[in-house]
Amino acid sequence: MSTTSARPPVTAGPPHGPRPGGPMGPGIGAPVAKAMDFTGSLRRFARTMRPERARVVLLTLSGVVSVALTVAGPKILGEATNVIFEGMVGRLLASRLPAGTTAVDAADALRAAGNDAQADLLGAMDGLVVGQGIDGGRLATILLGALAVYLGAFLFGWLQARIMTVAVQNTMRRLRDDVEAKLHRVPLSYADSQRKGEILSRVTNDIDNVAQTTTQTLAQLVTSLLTVVGVLAMMFWISWVLALVALVTVPLSIIVTLRIAKRSQPQFVAQWAATGRLNAHVEEMFTGHALVKVYGRQRDAAQRFAQENDALYDSTSKAQFISGTIQPSMGFLANLNYVLVAVIGGLRVASGQLSIGDVQAFIQYSRQFTQPLTQVASMMNLLQSGVASAERVFELLDAPEQERDPERPRALERVRGRVAFENVSFSYVEDEPLIEHLDLVAEPGQTVAIVGPTGAGKTTLVNLLMRFYEVDSGRITLDGVEVRELTRDALRSRIGMVLQDTWLFGGSIEENLRYGVRDGADVSREDFLAATRATHVDPFVRTLPDGYDTLLDDEATSLSAGEKQLLTIARAFLADPEILVLDEATSSVDTRTEVLVQQAMNALRSGRTSFVIAHRLSTIRDADLIVVMEHGRIVEQGDHESLLEAGGAYARLYQSQFAAPAVDVEDAVADPTGV
Repeated sequence: MSTTSARPPVTAGPPHGPRPGGPMGPGIGAPVAKAMDFTGSLRRFARTMRPERARVVLLTLSGVVSVALTVAGPKILGEATNVIFEGMVGRLLASRLPAGTTAVDAADALRAAGNDAQADLLGAMDGLVVGQGIDGGRLATILLGALAVYLGAFLFGWLQARIMTVAVQNTMRRLRDDVEAKLHRVPLSYADSQRKGEILSRVTNDIDNVAQTTTQTLAQLVTSLLTVVGVLAMMFWISWVLALVALVTVPLSIIVTLRIAKRSQPQFVAQWAATGRLNAHVEEMFTGHALVKVYGRQRDAAQRFAQENDALYDSTSKAQFISGTIQPSMGFLANLNYVLVAVIGGLRVASGQLSIGDVQAFIQYSRQFTQPLTQVASMMNLLQSGVASAERVFELLDAPEQERDPERPRALERVRGRVAFENVSFSYVEDEPLIEHLDLVAEPGQTVAIVGPTGAGKTTLVNLLMRFYEVDSGRITLDGVEVRELTRDALRSRIGMVLQDTWLFGGSIEENLRYGVRDGADVSREDFLAATRATHVDPFVRTLPDGYDTLLDDEATSLSAGEKQLLTIARAFLADPEILVLDEATSSVDTRTEVLVQQAMNALRSGRTSFVIAHRLSTIRDADLIVVMEHGRIVEQGDHESLLEAGGAYARLYQSQFAAPAVDVEDAVADPTGV
């Protein structure tokens, strides 16, 4: 919208937070101190994955099979260890006992000879036979079984990862679709109150972080929890005494993880808020880099960047450092658990209550038991970061939406173009009215010019007509039908706009020109070229190497400001609307081109209702109705000649431009006597 009229107050930063300063402001905003609703946001994200329930079930089943096979591995390898150890002990005893003696008979013989400790050691060796040595066939069978078990665990683990990737990416696609749809439903007031870089950070960085976090944690959490259950069952099966010893460290692990996570969560919230502020600053400085250099503000921009960068560094460092202490803390507790199991397990082997293979398997299980706990703890920093990003995305999804279109909208078959503002009042900020009890009628085919000083409310009228904002009271009608009874698409499809601030997107010139053509409309090549010739676009486009196929970047830096404005005017020509809104449409073209464009716009306005917002009064002399606004009110209206003869506000504006250019315009308006 034009910067020459009243605009809503602009804030920045998060939707409910204060703006940390202007583009060159000294402050960077207070850090986010309050922790987020971790549990609520996590539950809400879980609800976004409901369409993937079937895949989550398959993922869990694959995890169950994979974990079951993995958990069986140590027990099988423990049997292999028993075969080797029993074979070695059997050979050692061959010099003292007859060959073929079983483990029970060998233990009795040793106990009779007074070797009770050695006899106790043989108590758990059921497969020992004196003189037999290592049973190679049995050992090979056990090892092949272990290989098959681990191969199966790998295949089901791969299947689990594949299912998880599909489920997560489908969820992220829906989330991005929801955000895109939401951005089309929020009112213009929301867009005006946000910094573009902040919104972009939520749509890109935060959603990417949620996707990465979910990918890295979802399957791992499922696997870790299943592993804990499976391993715990095997541990109690082997030895309930050692299982209880291993469980001693679990409460400590939980306490440590929760205390560290509680301290690190606010830092993750601050980290992603700082990321949004930094992105917003970079986006502002990049789009305005020319002005930054012209006014010599590079140092200020660099200082502001350094402040934002330092804030991001501090919050990220604290978040990562605090959460990073989880893993070494869990590692210490795991080592403590290992020592206890090794010592007590060794004593039970010596007493014959456990075989050495069972102790070996139990030590592996104790590692497998503490490892998933450590993994879950170490994933807390990722999980907290992801949930913090998810909450920022949810804040965007929860932003207030524009008023819904009526369930049974009216339809306009043929638009004549009569627009009426009836007792309209509006304010951007409550208790600070801008427009009060305004009445204005534009008859079909009329050109209505709206003039006045900056802040008078000129562009606000257009915003209300387009339903970018809703009136506080009164109503606006199109051919006698209140605009609220129409859908926004139906209303806006009848209106063509040319703004002071040109907008062109990355693509060819022809794609930009055809952007305003309604869906389903067919514009022939002849009509297309006729429109470009009428707006004087054709001559300069043909001088470009690729003509209408010339590609533009997002800023259309290869074109001058006047050429970009001509393209937007040609786009309105091709849209062929019944109502035109021209907001300082000729402000960026030179005097000679302005004359040509005025002629083209006169032809375009023929038979159409047009609203022209202008500061150059020379461009609206031929308007059917000139409306002069001050402080949200219409103070004068009439044609050019009658308003000059009246000698009021319009005459003073006109004289300030042509008769006394050195006089300040607003002073001239404020002081009708000229004193």
